[in-house]
Amino acid sequence: MAGSGRSGTSLLAGILQRLGFHVPQPEVPADDTNPRGFGESQWVVDFHTALLERARVQVADARPAAWAQTAEIGFDPAVERQLRNWLAREFAEHDHLVVKDPRLCWFIPLWRRCGEAAGATPGFVTMVRHPAAVVDSKQRSYGGWQGDVGRTAGWVNQTLFTERATRDAPRTFVRYDALLADWTETIGRVGEALDLAAVRDAPAPAMRRVHEFVDRSLNRSRPDWGDTRIPEPLRALAERTFELVSEPAAQPERLDAARAAYVDLYEQAEAIAQSSVAAGRRPPSPAARLPRPAASLMRRIPRRFRHRVPLRWRQRLIGVVAGR
Repeated sequence: MAGSGRSGTSLLAGILQRLGFHVPQPEVPADDTNPRGFGESQWVVDFHTALLERARVQVADARPAAWAQTAEIGFDPAVERQLRNWLAREFAEHDHLVVKDPRLCWFIPLWRRCGEAAGATPGFVTMVRHPAAVVDSKQRSYGGWQGDVGRTAGWVNQTLFTERATRDAPRTFVRYDALLADWTETIGRVGEALDLAAVRDAPAPAMRRVHEFVDRSLNRSRPDWGDTRIPEPLRALAERTFELVSEPAAQPERLDAARAAYVDLYEQAEAIAQSSVAAGRRPPSPAARLPRPAASLMRRIPRRFRHRVPLRWRQRLIGVVAGR
């Protein structure tokens, strides 16, 4: 299951779980941000987290180049072997697995190869929610460390590249608002698109469990930008992406064009911010690393005279001024 975090992936995973799909145990425990549970396997989350840390990629990374970094790690034979062994153990006990994690989108080719090697037919469900609602939900659930602009760019990057990575696989896209409005009709379409017998043949008790699980009151984010300050080119591209992935089968060329437009937009932003990037990488000057009184003294001495004093005397003088 693919889709940005806070897009409704937990809701869909919970529905499928109650219809007979198995979420590999143990599960990530519910918390205040998701009181009805995440529908996530802890092993999967830990596996993806370790790979992202190794690739130096964030969960909602906005860099188009980040996909190459995660793809390279996905071809590591040791990584493939680890995932194949885990899938073999899970499929030995369960026929239908639901694997849900917002980090999964970075490793879709890896999951496809390993799933097929295990004799399974991987199918992908991508949850689609308006980017303004996703950003608002993330800000309330995860804090504002990334900012509205960064989260919006991350959503566009994840959504467009996930669409491309799943284009030639069995897949379907599900609107979060449609799932909440009528989950039976929406899940029925998912079952047909992916040929899911567990959905088609779900017994009445399972249907009742889903009715008890779906809670429309948990949708607290509005699908509008409000007073968020998103640059107009990025906001327009996010809106266009949302419209395109709502009906992706009919417009692959337009999706390719949107992805190319995002790459261009990001490269422009990177070029503008090059001075800030360089400043962040530049190590501080020796004087900047000194205690304030010593640093002040060093700056007052003309540079042409600083190295005429023997090093041991300079060190002793700085030690006296710094109080050491």
